[in-house]
Amino acid sequence: MAEPFTLYKLIILYMLDRVDFPLTNSQISSFLLDRGYTNYFTLQQAFSELEEANLVKPQTIRNTTQFQLTKSGRETLGYFCDRIPNAIQEEADQYLQEHKIELRNEVSVTADYYRTTAKEYAVHCVIKEKESDLIDLTLTVPDKKQAEAMCKSWKNKCEMVYQFLMTQLS
Repeated sequence: MAEPFTLYKLIILYMLDRVDFPLTNSQISSFLLDRGYTNYFTLQQAFSELEEANLVKPQTIRNTTQFQLTKSGRETLGYFCDRIPNAIQEEADQYLQEHKIELRNEVSVTADYYRTTAKEYAVHCVIKEKESDLIDLTLTVPDKKQAEAMCKSWKNKCEMVYQFLMTQLS
């Protein structure tokens, strides 16, 4: 068995390898922390070291960091996967299988905003399916409050918007 800190990093790589979409820091943390494998600070250090070594690629959207496995991360996991005990691999597989739909939905629908050079706000809304964008929509609004409200409601209304656009444009 790998030394504990190395094991935490390998589990993160393993989980990212087992799905075809990014996972958030909190999704991976939830698995490791709920089972008592480690504490929050040690886990964040593991994420940081994986990022510094270019084994995972982070993307931050509205205070949520999503991680994808890099080619180097996949290769590294290939060399050291046998150091993750089978019981932990099975537990991770079961967790991912049981929560796959909610995990995917959490990272598939995103909305963020930014200030434009014209002093307005651009709201960027996305629905992803695997590696493809089903919708990639950017709307300009006059103020930050409206931008925040649109980001907040996107998750609940994105399906309706998608259906409307498909109906209207088909």
